Amino acid sequence: MKESKIPLAGVIGCPIAHSKSPQIHGHWLKTLGLKGHYVPLHVKPEDLSDALRTMPKLGYVGANVTIPHKEQALEIADVVSDHAAKIGAANTLVFGGDGKIHADNTDGYGFVQNLRQSAPKWNPSAGPALVLGAGGAARAIIVALLDAGVPEILLSNRTAERAETLCQEFGPRLKSVAWDTADTTVSDAATLVNTTALGMTGKAPLTLSLKGLQTSTLVTDIVYAPLKTELLAKAEEAGCITVDGLGMLLHQAVPGFERWFGTRPAVDEATRQAALA
Repeated sequence: MKESKIPLAGVIGCPIAHSKSPQIHGHWLKTLGLKGHYVPLHVKPEDLSDALRTMPKLGYVGANVTIPHKEQALEIADVVSDHAAKIGAANTLVFGGDGKIHADNTDGYGFVQNLRQSAPKWNPSAGPALVLGAGGAARAIIVALLDAGVPEILLSNRTAERAETLCQEFGPRLKSVAWDTADTTVSDAATLVNTTALGMTGKAPLTLSLKGLQTSTLVTDIVYAPLKTELLAKAEEAGCITVDGLGMLLHQAVPGFERWFGTRPAVDEATRQAALA
């Protein structure tokens, strides 16, 4: 009798030892009683193409890619989803039976699903969103917010040129705001999103003043170490609904897991605890 292959998947980064993805996928595989393995893979940028082309031959059905590989993975892929092309980066790869690499981006999906689960009354059309940062994560979140129906995005980045480039790329619903005056637009925001690493453990603090913040504003931070950043703590004190960044990581993992292992997992409290363990 021919034995069926046990599907393999993993997360590729440089570095990668810090990743919580193996804990998340491992938890789902165990609780759902599925055969399969999900492993961390440290791959240097110059080796990424060779690694991705070899993985299907080793039994891998797909992989997540994280910093610094998201843009390069998109260039290497044979088939690119419209969503990934729009964002300009890939985080989820599926290897076809023919060895072709299919690239998608689920970061924006994870971001919005996190808000919808953690703040079910969030109304994206209630007013402008103030987005801090203009990197890869910001690109995915901008696309997700526009698709969700946010009427205007006020984009602020320490390097103004990057914010202005994104405004030109994504159109008239984006407006660039100077970094040193971003706090003056806080009162206009119905949604406030930090996509920068500021406030993360070991990084510089986010010094944005929240004076004028409306209690109706939803505040979220994609940083999840610490789980409650200073931004979220201050917003909580101001009476706002806040959403931490861990849920985005959990929800972005769902589509990939389903494609690789054939079952759609649930993001619940047990999943959060598995990620935090």
